[in-house]
Amino acid sequence: MTDNSEGRDPIRVMVVDDHPMWRDAVARDLGESGFDVVATAGDGDQAVRRAKAAAPDVLVLDLNLPAKPGVQVCKELVAANPALRVLVLSASGEHADVLEAVKSGATGYLLKSASTEELLDAVRRTAVGDPVFTPGLAGLVLGEYRRLASEPVPGVPDADQPRAPQLTERETEVLRLVAKGLSYKQIAERLVISHRTVQNHVQNTLGKLQLHNRVELVRYAIERGLDDE
Repeated sequence: MTDNSEGRDPIRVMVVDDHPMWRDAVARDLGESGFDVVATAGDGDQAVRRAKAAAPDVLVLDLNLPAKPGVQVCKELVAANPALRVLVLSASGEHADVLEAVKSGATGYLLKSASTEELLDAVRRTAVGDPVFTPGLAGLVLGEYRRLASEPVPGVPDADQPRAPQLTERETEVLRLVAKGLSYKQIAERLVISHRTVQNHVQNTLGKLQLHNRVELVRYAIERGLDDE
């Protein structure tokens, strides 16, 4: 299966890793599977420069980089282009590394022990905004969302904040499942709707609530107890 099976343009991917053999192997596997590998980089500074020039859809990013750490690369590039999806591909399964990556704007986190098929699937899913995590790490991230949701949001006075527009029943249903940690594919299967429809509901909800990404959306849902319903 290639990434452009529905007639769309190939997903543009950039690979950042300081080990040339690993970087080349990942880029080759992606290219052979139908992805458009638009750039590679071996250090953090190079990654930022080349990503801004190449404009990939998905950045496959190692955390341990010379010149500038991966989390800083992620933070800078996502700030410059919020539409960029970042999939961290790391040898580290340390909880602190995973949480730092997510807070810096990463969409997903995969360990380097993953198979080639798992990586290809992860890049496809990352491209459409699905959070992709090596098994065992998704629960950790959702737990961190819960912790964040219990803290006040800085600079947002509750009393003065206008009430967000009402969500439709289906948007609320999708939001509730997002807060429970389900992927878009799982939500589509549960609600018997298409993956694209789930994406549209999420995008509409983000727009209505004036939120910027899935992290903020999950936090919003948990603050309102939707994950417990």
